[in-house]
Amino acid sequence: MAGMRGKQTVWDMTLSMAVIGIAVAVIYVFIPHDEDADPVRAVDYRVELLTARRAAPYPVAAPEGLAKDWRPTSVSYERQSSNAWHLGFLDPDGEYVAVEQSTAPADKYIRQVSQNAEETERTQRIGDETWQRWEGPKYDALVLKEQGATTVVTGTASYEQLAKMAAALKTKTPEASPGPEALNAKP
Repeated sequence: MAGMRGKQTVWDMTLSMAVIGIAVAVIYVFIPHDEDADPVRAVDYRVELLTARRAAPYPVAAPEGLAKDWRPTSVSYERQSSNAWHLGFLDPDGEYVAVEQSTAPADKYIRQVSQNAEETERTQRIGDETWQRWEGPKYDALVLKEQGATTVVTGTASYEQLAKMAAALKTKTPEASPGPEALNAKP
């Protein structure tokens, strides 16, 4: 009698697994899912920007007037890590562009955020400032060393796109920070 009961338990378990498998297959087939959908979600960085602008010992930069097809994907401000400000975007071509600022020693910081890019002799005039070009195996960068902080615009995007981001960067005091409509307004 005990032997029969053991076989019946195994059979019941096998039937249960088959029923579960069929239910999973039905759900997979009939529940809509978009495998071609873009998995990147845009983030709202307004709160972090205001916080960083209040806390950082340097003027925190963020873009204004970029077209809507520039999508913000990541944001952070870490006071304990040399007041490091990070704002990541995907440009209209799907390439990565990041704005990085910090009070850390410049050359070490630039290499860190640009994935080991090296300084070149080339510069690029953007607005009223001269940015240094850095080239790397993964990321290129535009670098602006200022009193008290270093600003790096880096990523997989072309220098043209990096320059568009650098040109859009604005620094403001917390009281004069833009509203949400200004942060992503079209030029």
